[in-house]
Amino acid sequence: MPPEILSTPEFERLLALHDEADLEYTSSPDTPLMRLLTTIDRGQLSQLITEQHCQPGEVICWEGDTGDAMYLIRSGRVMILKGDLASPTMLGYRGPGETLGEMALLEGQPRSATNIARDDVRLLRISREAFHAWLSSSPAVGMSIMATLSSRLRSADNVRTASQQGKQKLVQQVNQLKDEKEQLLEIQRLQQETSDLIVHDLRNPLGVIYGSINMLELVLPEDTYHENRELLDLALSACERMQRLVDSLLDVAKFTTGEMPMVLTDVELAPILAENAHRQSVVASNRGVVLEVVVPDDLPRVPVDAEKLDRVLTNLLDNALKYAPDNSQITIAADLDTDHVIVSITDQGPGIPADQRQRIFDRFAQVDDEKPRRRGFGLGLTFCKLTVEAHGGTIWVEPGPEGIGSCFSFTLPLH
Repeated sequence: MPPEILSTPEFERLLALHDEADLEYTSSPDTPLMRLLTTIDRGQLSQLITEQHCQPGEVICWEGDTGDAMYLIRSGRVMILKGDLASPTMLGYRGPGETLGEMALLEGQPRSATNIARDDVRLLRISREAFHAWLSSSPAVGMSIMATLSSRLRSADNVRTASQQGKQKLVQQVNQLKDEKEQLLEIQRLQQETSDLIVHDLRNPLGVIYGSINMLELVLPEDTYHENRELLDLALSACERMQRLVDSLLDVAKFTTGEMPMVLTDVELAPILAENAHRQSVVASNRGVVLEVVVPDDLPRVPVDAEKLDRVLTNLLDNALKYAPDNSQITIAADLDTDHVIVSITDQGPGIPADQRQRIFDRFAQVDDEKPRRRGFGLGLTFCKLTVEAHGGTIWVEPGPEGIGSCFSFTLPLH
């Protein structure tokens, strides 16, 4: 009966599986069974064994075949597989001095695995009848087989132990992930409660403060009003900042759920940029910060939601003032670029590390820095990002001119 040889694709697939398994090979040809064979008389040995040569890819025996012989590997390597060749499991491989098929002979059961030559393999074949005769005449054969089986059982136990340890480690990792998920959910819940607290518990008193300041402007005598105009402007500016925070919390939630309405109209950008600079002029002048607005005369109208764009600019300018050093300059600019307008706000502050320029637009994100700075809730830039993207634009931050400070830029499509 001609030998069964795998096709080239089948064999190459097994070789790839064999290499991926990264199986260790520690066999030695100096095994008890091989040493025992060397002590047998040559005449008896020739009756006991027959030599068999297998080329790479040749099937030595199939899983489920009748165990009619055992084999001792004289040279080469043999792959041990379980299952169908379409999706086999690589159990390992045997090398010189090791045996194949002795379990089937001892148990009288079908073979438990498929054996395929990995290399050019030379085998010493011992038939069932010869094996039992040898086993009866030489008790040392049984001891050698037991030693071999014991070694395999020990290896299997080591694999089982390693597998169990790996399973326990995996369970620990899964439990840790569950704990981390629960912690994240708790953090999200606390953040939402904080948002609700700010929106519901601060909005009404904030409105009262804002209204009271406006009332003071109406009822104060003219000379008193002019003497305290700067204080009133600062108070109004602080109220407006708080109001923007509350609005940002609500609007970020609406953007996230897709409930934020957008009302687009064609507007001129120059007046909006100038108005933003004017509103911040008191805070800027107190620190010696110069606000410069640069807009070309031929800048076309842009379809935007004017109220939301105004808040984007206010957030970015407020952010620039927060980090700008005293006696520096902030430039608010707009320019035309093909089919969109680029708006930028550039400061001369400490800048933002490259690895954090993307994450600062995430909700509640803060720049990691050892220097103490005024901290916020990390919502302003999130609102800016969501609003610009809702307009069909993009927003980013990069270093300012000559690597000094930060330049926040965003695009607004013309159509």
